[in-house]
Amino acid sequence: MKPIRVGVIGVGYLGEHHARIYSEMDGVELVAVVDPNEERAREIGKKLGYPFYTKHQEILNAVDAVSIAAPTSFHHDLSIDFLKNNVDVLLEKPMTVTLEEADRLVQEAEQNKRILQIGHLERFNGAIRKLKEVVKDPRFVESHRIGPFVNRGTDVDVILDLMIHDIDILLSIVQSKVSDIRAVGTPVISSNVDIANARIEFEGGCVANVTASRVSLKKERKIRIFQPDTYISLDYQLQELRVYRRVMDPEKGPQIMMEKIGTAKDEPLRVELEAFIHSVRSRDQPVISGRDGREALKVALNIISLMRGS
Repeated sequence: MKPIRVGVIGVGYLGEHHARIYSEMDGVELVAVVDPNEERAREIGKKLGYPFYTKHQEILNAVDAVSIAAPTSFHHDLSIDFLKNNVDVLLEKPMTVTLEEADRLVQEAEQNKRILQIGHLERFNGAIRKLKEVVKDPRFVESHRIGPFVNRGTDVDVILDLMIHDIDILLSIVQSKVSDIRAVGTPVISSNVDIANARIEFEGGCVANVTASRVSLKKERKIRIFQPDTYISLDYQLQELRVYRRVMDPEKGPQIMMEKIGTAKDEPLRVELEAFIHSVRSRDQPVISGRDGREALKVALNIISLMRGS
């Protein structure tokens, strides 16, 4: 089996892990890592034992696929170059800065018959993969994604940094169009919005209350889903899924029964990259397509617009 030749563009915190996992995967040849910061590119290249470059053009003709983990403002131009050169792309979230940029990437990928997968990592969490089996008719969803401030991802609002994960999950489990959004948020430490809350209503009647913060004292990643006769609680960090169901006891009346659903505790990023490589090799549609990423971005940008009053 011919190995898939892969490059990683942007080897900051997340890009380094992309490179590490590719270097360990069967059927994959990590060609090189690329970062405009020569010191960082050299550090990661030497650490993993692979060539390093400062310009992505240097590997355009040497790879079959790339992971792009550069800052969001570079996503469009980097992706276009690779897609035009018939290279498949795994693009980290948020997909792009604007919807127009996202549309151009989707169009370019479809015209060139290229794989364009968006890196919404939580879809590959073992608990989320099991969640699809128990969610039937969500009526109310509450999610919290909060944590202490770290000097990473602050080039964008917390909506694009953190909340977009939950927006993507919402859109994947609620089979209905968004009908209304209300949102509030404010900067606290950075110059961008650091804490935000959005109420998202769907045409089918489901309502979601979504909170994201990067200025909290504790770290929490949870989603709770309520549907007729069932309450579902999912902890992203622990990869745990608990289902609470209403049962009728002949003597005591309605009772709540809890079931802990077994989930795979795999590294989500590894599962994501394996899914990408599978799509590259098989030409199957990616789990999270460019169109999926575009829809999550659309909701996120609407939330930002509402908060800014524009």
